[in-house]
Amino acid sequence: MNRKLILLAMAVLTLAGTAHANSWWDNYRPDNKNVRLTSTNLPIVWIDVDGNYIDRDERITARMKIIHNGDGNLNYADTVAHPGQNIDYEGYVALRYRGRSSFSMSDKKPYSFRPLDKPLEEGGEKKKVNILGMGKDNNWALLAPYADKSMLRDLLAFEVSRPWMEYTPQGRYCEMFLDGIYYGVYILTEVVSKGKHRINLPDPGETGDSITGGYIMEVNRTDGEVTHTSKYHPVSSSGTSYYNQYIHFQYKSPDYEDMTADQVNYINTRIDQMERALWNYRPTGTPSYRNYIDMDNFVDYQIAMELGHNVDGYRLSGKFFKRRDSEDARFKMVVWDNNLSYGNADYYNGWRTDSWIYQNNNTLNNAGDTQLVPFWWYKLNTDPEYTAALKSRWAQYRRSNLREDRIMATVDSLANVLTEYGAERRNSQAWPRWGEYVWPNYYIADDYADEVDWLKGWLHDRIAWMDQQLGFDPNASLRGDVDGDGSVTIADATTLIDYLLSGNENGIDTSAADCDLNSTITISDVTALIDYLLVGSW
Repeated sequence: MNRKLILLAMAVLTLAGTAHANSWWDNYRPDNKNVRLTSTNLPIVWIDVDGNYIDRDERITARMKIIHNGDGNLNYADTVAHPGQNIDYEGYVALRYRGRSSFSMSDKKPYSFRPLDKPLEEGGEKKKVNILGMGKDNNWALLAPYADKSMLRDLLAFEVSRPWMEYTPQGRYCEMFLDGIYYGVYILTEVVSKGKHRINLPDPGETGDSITGGYIMEVNRTDGEVTHTSKYHPVSSSGTSYYNQYIHFQYKSPDYEDMTADQVNYINTRIDQMERALWNYRPTGTPSYRNYIDMDNFVDYQIAMELGHNVDGYRLSGKFFKRRDSEDARFKMVVWDNNLSYGNADYYNGWRTDSWIYQNNNTLNNAGDTQLVPFWWYKLNTDPEYTAALKSRWAQYRRSNLREDRIMATVDSLANVLTEYGAERRNSQAWPRWGEYVWPNYYIADDYADEVDWLKGWLHDRIAWMDQQLGFDPNASLRGDVDGDGSVTIADATTLIDYLLSGNENGIDTSAADCDLNSTITISDVTALIDYLLVGSW
């Protein structure tokens, strides 16, 4: 950055009364710079930039070292007193800040980094590295949970959606030091990108089938590099167009500047075709849009966004990708950016449990926000087959990984990781915020336990409302689901046979086992269940 510009910015901030010790020229140090870490159950990440300024746009060379002695083992900050610890990664990285509101509205800043074979100043090239068991890649992020005082929401969204989505990023909690100062708990995570261990897409070619994939895009604001603008406008909850509002796309992979004119033209045209098919859909017509989107994937993405009532859902960081036509010609969505979900926003109705976030455009537009929910979701929810699939899949997931007890167990498990050996306590020492408003908190908790309890209460209310709207009775048994795992498979027939042979009711749902509906459980129930598995209907 130009030295004169730096000095000018410093002078402006000083005159405005905003210059303080925790500023950009000292890399946004935490309030308490003297937090001590001796041992932790989380990996320890050290980043060394030798006091150099970290930029938002241009990457700088940094050194990184990660200590991780394996799950269930402690990691020690004093490597002299504790030699022989496992070094998960040690080397150079290309480092910069990342994020929009997560950067500008948070004192604790997130980072993007790429491992390097040598310093950038020596012509360093990015290299693929397996970090914390998440597979080799060269594109990583350190998310900085700050507005989300629970530090759970991003990983919770990943964990509850992972069983259904083709790809959901992995993330690991860690504790981080920058230039020897403790910066708190971060989430070292995969970035939605191409790779053998990410979305396994080839680079697009120039002709034929090769030009049809693979591409990664996102719906987002205009303050990034807008690479395409929709020909169709967002709509209100009643379907009326907002003619002064637009849907914008950014092309993430390949990088837009690396794409040929033919590749840009292809993917622009493909998005236009998908949107035209959705725009022209009428409930009485033929749903040609299914040639362009994976309907089940879009249903699953909607469930993820609605379960969290994500105030940024659909309209920001709306990542989607396309494979080559020979493999799968349809667009698919990826879950990302959920720190303001699960009731954590005091604006745009984000805190509510009793509304659909895909219908939020009236509120957004009235508030003057220019990035509205794409019309796609309004149109999809006018299709009876789509809404039937939504109800069916919600019921399926509610009987499996979205069972309320399982969701609450996930929350408790993630929270326990942060509290068991003091990571949350140290983070709160570095960034003391309990009992204080941090944008955009709806609920202001007094301590961590209070925050987690409130989150669980919010989830309970949200799940109950969605059950009611989608016609799911959590107390009703699924016919044939003898083992209670939320689906009917050959394992249920095996469980039922074992029960008939042993008479042991442990682990079975006797109501669901009455497959022939004659109020008794006999061999005829096994026959009925096998017939169902063969023909797919009772």
